[in-house]
Amino acid sequence: DTLEEAVVLALTQVEGAFSLLILSGRHLIAARDPRGFRPLAIGRMGEAWVFSSETCAFDLVGADYVREVEPGELVIVDAEGLRSRRPSPPVQPRPCVFEHVYFSRPDSLVYGRSVMATRREMGRRLALRHPVAADLVVPVPDSGVHAALGYAEASGIPFDFGLVRNHYVGRTFIEPRQSIRSFGVKVKLNPARELLRGRRVVLVDDSIVRGTTSKKIVQMVRAAGAAEVHMRISSPPTTHSCFYGIDTPTRDQLIASHQAVADIGRFIEADSLGYLEVADLEAAVD
Repeated sequence: DTLEEAVVLALTQVEGAFSLLILSGRHLIAARDPRGFRPLAIGRMGEAWVFSSETCAFDLVGADYVREVEPGELVIVDAEGLRSRRPSPPVQPRPCVFEHVYFSRPDSLVYGRSVMATRREMGRRLALRHPVAADLVVPVPDSGVHAALGYAEASGIPFDFGLVRNHYVGRTFIEPRQSIRSFGVKVKLNPARELLRGRRVVLVDDSIVRGTTSKKIVQMVRAAGAAEVHMRISSPPTTHSCFYGIDTPTRDQLIASHQAVADIGRFIEADSLGYLEVADLEAAVD
């Protein structure tokens, strides 16, 4: 009989990942799947309620962060204000940790935690887990920046921007053909040769997907004159595809699904390769 009841009926019949906003002439309904795969936050702007997948959007419009929409929660905003329902039985939440590793902006709160602080902690734990004698910690911008800061902090190795990012191109890992991805790396990143020449470099990135982009970056840094290139990854090996709304490659294209870490290190032509352990990732995101 009502939009609200229709939404409840529909959402109790579906499984998977969803963070939804449904707008009618009289209602704004926010819904998050029972496992809370993807984030959804509530903000307040004067008398208005606002919703976003990332809290950095609240900063843009001058809203204050209030809280997360909880997994399985239905939030209804109408003329009476804001109220909450929980039409689904509670299940174990499974928020996507890759929001903190890569997807979200560092100036956001996701699942109530600072993305920036989480990434720095990942970097600190990575440095303790995989130390190396080096002269410079260099992030693969942009998502590797805060993990690299944490790595430099814990290791005592100086941090600097040895790779300069061109912000006018998209994300290379989702491009359909390898030739486009390879050219995209050159367009996206350029080495600071004076900074890298003769240095032992620790390159910090958030993940390795196919391995081809990492190989191009290692080759680029080496061609710029680096004496050694040590790759450090602030997440565990990506061994499986994602089926919850993220356009990741099939498993046979994920290099870590069929190669050991040492083999991946040889493929990307790094002097050494170290990944964050699952236990360290769990500790970093609490």
